[in-house]
Amino acid sequence: MVPRVISVVVPARNAGAVLGGQLAALCAQSYQGEWEVIVADNGSSDDTAAVARTWINRLPGLRVVPASATRGPGAARNVGARSAAGDLLAFCDADDRVAPEWLAACEKALEAADVVAGAIDISTLANPPEEPGYFNAEIFEFLPTGLGANLAARRDAFLDLGGFDEAMRVGEDVDFCWRSQLAGLRYSEAPEALVVKRVPTRTIDILCKTFLYGRSDVALYSRYRSKGMPRHLGRAVRVPVWLFRHPHFLLRLQGRKHLAWVAGTYAGRLVGSIEHWVLYP
Repeated sequence: MVPRVISVVVPARNAGAVLGGQLAALCAQSYQGEWEVIVADNGSSDDTAAVARTWINRLPGLRVVPASATRGPGAARNVGARSAAGDLLAFCDADDRVAPEWLAACEKALEAADVVAGAIDISTLANPPEEPGYFNAEIFEFLPTGLGANLAARRDAFLDLGGFDEAMRVGEDVDFCWRSQLAGLRYSEAPEALVVKRVPTRTIDILCKTFLYGRSDVALYSRYRSKGMPRHLGRAVRVPVWLFRHPHFLLRLQGRKHLAWVAGTYAGRLVGSIEHWVLYP
C-alpha cells in the first residue's frame, strides 16, 4: 500500500484564546503516518496566527495560511484544502478538542470511503458540564450528514465537488455531505473519530447561534426539497405544547438552555422561510 499523507485543516477566526487547546490535542494524536496541520486564518483581528506559529516545533508541518478573502468557515477550509500537500483531508475546528485516536480513525475510514463524518461529543466542554451525549446528525430525516468540526475526505473527491459552498456561512457542512452522496461518492461514518465540541452556554450566545442554524435549515430545505428533504408542519406546534404541559422543566438550568435553543432555532426558521419564500417550521 502506498503511504498516504493527511492534511489537517483548521479554520480559525479570532481564536487566539482557544486555539492552543486544539493544537495540544493534535499533538497527542496516536497516528504514526505522515501528516501536516494547516491553520487557515479567516481574517482574525487577534493573535490567532501568532498563537498558531508558537506550535511549529511541536506539530508536523504546521503552516498558517491567510484565508481572509471570503468570511466563513467553509471558505477558510477551502483555502486550506487547496494549499494542502496531502491526498487526504481532515477538518476540525479551532475551539474544539480532537480525541487521541481521531486522525488514525479518519485515515482508516477513508480506506473505503470518499467522505467521512466523525462523532461529536457535545457534553464534555460544556460549562457547567452537561450529561454525556452526542450530537444527533439525523435531525433533518433526509440523508446522513456530519459537522464541519469533524469531517474527512479524499482530496481529489473534495476538489471535484468544489469544496464547501462559500455562499453559506452556516450549514455548508451539511450541504457538502449531501452533495457528496447525491453525486454518488462513498459516504461513511466513523464513530471512533471523536471530537469534543464546544457549544455555547450563555443564553444570548445560544440564541444567536441557533438563530443562524434555523436560517440555514430553511436554506437547505429550499435547495433539497426537490431531492426528497421532508418538512414536518406539526413540529412547530409540538414543542410549545410540550413545554406548556411540563413547566417544571424550565425551572432547571438545562431546561432554560433548551428553551433558548428551541426559541433561537424557530426564530431563525421563521426569518429563513420569509427569505426563501418557503415554509419550514
